[in-house]
Formats: sequence, C-alpha cells, structure tokens
Amino acid sequence: MADNDSTNPKQTWKFSQCFGDKGDIENITEADVISTVEFDHTGNYLATGDRGGRVVLFERNESKKGCEYRFHTEFQSHDAEFDYLKSLEIEEKINKIKWCKRQNQAHFLLSTNDKTIKLWKVYEKSIKVVSENNLSDSQGRPPSLLNINSLALPRMTLHDTIIAATPRRIYANAHTYHINSISVNSDGETYISADDLRINLWNLGIADQSFNIVDIKPANMEELTEVITAAEFHPQSCNLFMYSSSKGTIKLADMRERALCDTHSKLFEEWMDPAQHSFFTEITSSISDVRFSYDGRYIVSRDYMTVKIWDVNMEREPVKTISIHEHIRDKLCDTYENDAIFDKFEVVFSGDGKSVMTGSYNNNFMIYPNSVDPKAEETEIVLQADKSAFKAKKVGMPMSIGSGNGLMNNGRNRSPGRAGINMMRRDAEYETIDFKKSILHLSWHPHENSIAIAATNNLFVFSTL
Repeated sequence: MADNDSTNPKQTWKFSQCFGDKGDIENITEADVISTVEFDHTGNYLATGDRGGRVVLFERNESKKGCEYRFHTEFQSHDAEFDYLKSLEIEEKINKIKWCKRQNQAHFLLSTNDKTIKLWKVYEKSIKVVSENNLSDSQGRPPSLLNINSLALPRMTLHDTIIAATPRRIYANAHTYHINSISVNSDGETYISADDLRINLWNLGIADQSFNIVDIKPANMEELTEVITAAEFHPQSCNLFMYSSSKGTIKLADMRERALCDTHSKLFEEWMDPAQHSFFTEITSSISDVRFSYDGRYIVSRDYMTVKIWDVNMEREPVKTISIHEHIRDKLCDTYENDAIFDKFEVVFSGDGKSVMTGSYNNNFMIYPNSVDPKAEETEIVLQADKSAFKAKKVGMPMSIGSGNGLMNNGRNRSPGRAGINMMRRDAEYETIDFKKSILHLSWHPHENSIAIAATNNLFVFSTL
C-alpha cells in the first residue's frame, strides 16, 4: 500500500472513478441530487443518500488495483410524508447517514430526513426454491399411499443470493424542528440527534424513547438568538459531545455532569471586533459543520467564509484559520440575493488527522494541512470534481501558498495573494463562479488517502494510491 501520510508533498491526487450520468446540470432531476456521503469505519463500504430518499451503497472492488468501488445495493430509505397537524410536507431527502460499527456479517446504518431516523440492516439473503416435492415421483406419477417408502419430504435448494435491506428500528416523533445531525457514540449503543433547538440521546435498541440532553428553546420564541447547526460525539470518550451554533460558537458538553447539558464544559469562540460586524457577518459566521479529529485532539469547523481548526485544550482562539471565500467578500450582497450565502459546506479530517478538506463553487474542493507549526510551509491542493477529471491523469499536487494568500495562522495573516493552482478559485471573477456547482458533501477514507465527493448527482472518488 502507498504512503498514507496525507501531508506528503510528493503525493499526487488522481481521479479514480465516477458514479452517475455525468449529464448536463440543467437536466438533472431534484431527486437525483446527492445530499450526503459517508465511508464506513473500515473504508471498504461507502454510502450516499439523495434528495429522493434513496440510499445507495458501494463496496470496495478488491479485484482492481488502487481505490475503486462497485455498486453494492440500493434501497428507498424515506418517502415524502405530510404532517396534518402543522399542514407541512416532510421531504424524503436524506440529511445524514451514519454507519454503526459492524458486529457480524450484516451492516447497520442510520439514515434520517427532517423528522424520522431509521436503523437499517443490510445483509445477504438466500433465496431457496423447492427442487423436489412429495406430490409425484421421478416419472411424474403420484406416490402410492399404501407404501410408506414412497413418501418423501420436500427438498429446498439454494436458488440465488441477494443483498436485502430492512428497517430494524424507526425513531420518530421526537423532533419538532428539522434534524440536521446524527452521531453514533463510541460505546456502540447510543447516538444523538440534533435539530435547531434540541439534542436528543437515543439507545439504538429502543425506538420509542429518547432523552433530551440539550434544549436552547427560550420561553418566548421572540427572544431566540441562535440555533444549533451541528452535533457530534467525541470519537473516544463516550461521555463527551459537542455542538455548534449559528453564532459561530462550539460548545463541548459532558454528560457526566448533569442530565441536561445546557451548561457547557468548554466554549470555543473567536473574538470579533464589534466594528467589523455587519448584516452579513451574522450569516457568514454561522457554523455549517463541525468534526473531531479521529484522536479527539482537534476540532475543525466550517462557516461560509473560513475553516477553523481548534485545539481541544485551547478555547480562546483557533490554532489555524483558513480563508475559503475571501475572493467573494465584496460580493456578499449578490450571494445573499441568490441564496448562495446560505449554502452549508461540510468539512472533514483525513484519517491520520494531518489534513482537512472542504468544498467551494465551480465543483472545486480543497485540501489543507493541519499543521500548527508557524514555521511549517503551508500548502493547498485544489481539485475539481468535474468532467475535466476524466481527461487529466494528474489532477492535484500540493502548492505552496506562502504566508499571505488567504490562509491565516491564529488570524494574523490576512492579506490576499496568488499562488499557482489556487488562482483559479481565489482570484476568479465573480461572474465566472457557477453557484449551482457547489461541493457541499464529502468524506475521507478512515485509513488511506481516498476521498469521496458528491457533485450534484455524481459521486467522484479521488485517491493517491
């Protein structure tokens, strides 16, 4: 296997494969747009969910060199519903998929739309048929009822093996507002689900009962100032979890302290000069995604303009701030009018925790090193999940971005600049940005340098293997 160090400067990211019709973006149906993508804990399986409520699973193709996947199975996870009490339609769109650690030959995974979470069992099912019966003998004559030796039991033989998916649990009616996150605990027995105002704790084996562990709903809804945007369990400590808010804060909570975790153990928040506040900073500072590194040492968060990396032991400021959309800061009014400013970009750590990845527009996504050494050379890899990936053999190598082209350490370096491959994203004219081609959902293989990218209705796989 190749060197899996995600910061190795000699590595070249290459396009591996693409699932989808690769057609014109204008002719894509809404139901086919991928809304989430997730590797399992081994990296041998990959799941996607779309706006049509479908879940598609892929498995590693061991017969191929490098990192390639093949279709495993597909099933309808959610259907559109109607809430008659509130006169609201509940979309079938899959918001999140989370794999449960495998305990036997079957796979278990959680999927959720806005209101209902389902636990699915995916397994091989044998189909058997009757090969011999007791209604006739080998010549087709009925057996003699007077001779006991002519009686025989029916015989079943294996006809085929299929991949079946069945819902083992349905966790419903626990959220008033839209579910934005689910996260399985490291104990393998519980998980949390979060909506705008509450976080619930579930036992995987109990579908009709959950415990409310965070509730930020004010007595008077007119006093509401923030909402919960994402939540995740600590990867190693089953008592710790964090959640982010629309105010740009991250709160770390400990379930051992009290049943209702409204008071946090740690608060990660970067101070901002009130003079720099504007109408748009209230929107752009909202955190769209937050993740722990696999060892639990670092936290990465994504808002509209930046990626921030936090040390769990230091709350006062992030150890690194990476500017993503500095080149459109002067055009925020336009992004507000076309609703692009409300796009919720995800961010992920590499399996070794040494890199982070997030998306942007024009089907671009970027990889940055998680280096907190101020003397270390900062690099950026810009890749494109587009038709051009089929033609380019080598699609991305680390490029130095120096100290002054949008990447900031502790907020000190803020001057924009130019650096090779990143010019196509940072210094592009606003008119050339295609806001319909946004990379919102992505996932990194837990043990190697392979990544899965959702680009509208296509799933791209890139690798250094």
